[in-house]
Amino acid sequence: MNQTGDSKNGDQMGLAPRRAAHHLLQEVIDDGRLMSELLGGGALDHLAPDDRARAQRLATETLRMLDRADRMLKPFLAKEPPLYVRNALRLGTLEIVQGAAAYGVVNSYVEIVGRNHHTARLKGLVNAVLRNVADLGPEAWDKMPAPLLPGWLRQPLVAAWGRADVAAMEAVQATTPPLDLTPKGDAQAVAAAVGGTVLPTGSVRIGDAGQVTALPGYEAGDWWVQDAAAALPVQLLGDVTGLRVLDLCAAPGGKTMQLAARGAEVTAVDSSPSRMARVAQNLTRIGLNAITEVADAFDVTGAWDAVLLDAPCSATGTMRRHPDLPYGKDGAEFGGLIDQQGALIDHALTLLHPGGRLVFCTCSLLPDEGEVQIEEALARHPDLTVDRAALDRPGIDPDWITPEGGLRLRPDYWADIGGMDGFYMAVLTKPA
Repeated sequence: MNQTGDSKNGDQMGLAPRRAAHHLLQEVIDDGRLMSELLGGGALDHLAPDDRARAQRLATETLRMLDRADRMLKPFLAKEPPLYVRNALRLGTLEIVQGAAAYGVVNSYVEIVGRNHHTARLKGLVNAVLRNVADLGPEAWDKMPAPLLPGWLRQPLVAAWGRADVAAMEAVQATTPPLDLTPKGDAQAVAAAVGGTVLPTGSVRIGDAGQVTALPGYEAGDWWVQDAAAALPVQLLGDVTGLRVLDLCAAPGGKTMQLAARGAEVTAVDSSPSRMARVAQNLTRIGLNAITEVADAFDVTGAWDAVLLDAPCSATGTMRRHPDLPYGKDGAEFGGLIDQQGALIDHALTLLHPGGRLVFCTCSLLPDEGEVQIEEALARHPDLTVDRAALDRPGIDPDWITPEGGLRLRPDYWADIGGMDGFYMAVLTKPA
């Protein structure tokens, strides 16, 4: 076991972010809270910036590798310990197999478990188990299969896509995703400035971005962060110059900025005041104009040339960037979201001029939140048509187009260059 590299003082310096990461894991797994909620609520505000980043990274990567960590630990546990202890072991395992000095890691998690009077008696277990993990080392870790998603989510995905395709998605989701940028102007110029590459669909991808705000062009507003899959719905509208476009459920605002940059007269609506405030801030940084309104989508009235509806959904397509989702949710709310999506489609259609277009999209891997929604909308509104020609865009593989005329994106697409978020989108045209 490697016992170098962590002095006694260094152990103490490493304890604060480890305790914070442990707290994040407890909140996600035990209390069903999402990382965005915790961070937005100031869970790490007591830490220095470097420790804050370390705690968030450690918790995120442990959640990404949770199934693999549990498999690594299983031979050393005669019975399952309390969750508080298990999470300490999971964090320690990840640090050790990623090359951290085992001495400091073991000491820190023994101390974390020892400080809780409910688990203090298990300090010896933590010490022994993490020493065993260190003896196995990264070599054993690297030979293990990709982590499996929790059963409650994996089962419906297997039913939809089959075991082989779900395994391919899990393999991509086991890797840290690259960073995608949407350029305000010339993609090649942005790629050259940040050291990235231009993707077939026009986004710019960076493998190891580091601190986003330190990248060239951030302060100048030359680009914004947006997954390549999330950047496609706006592209399906084609030329929007001078069109009045409603961005419904607009936060966090990436699509609002795309529309504004393409010359549309955009009205962005979302029900969250805090999220809409951030949309307004981002518009200012990028130097773009849009009307922003805080309102319930169902309260919106008026008539637009096009409506972009990024409907509230399970967000299962974003798990590669948000590995807390499968553990902070259990699917109980999905039925209500699916009903809401259908109602939002019906309402959005009433907001279109005759001949107007509706782009419906969700960042979901579940067909009930994508393909099925369009099939049912067409059944409810027989005069609607699906604009299949809108999918004829650079970088879109014809194999991604679904029978009803939508576009299905999955994490295992572009797997060789880092994958993409799971998304579904389709363009509906209202009769003239």
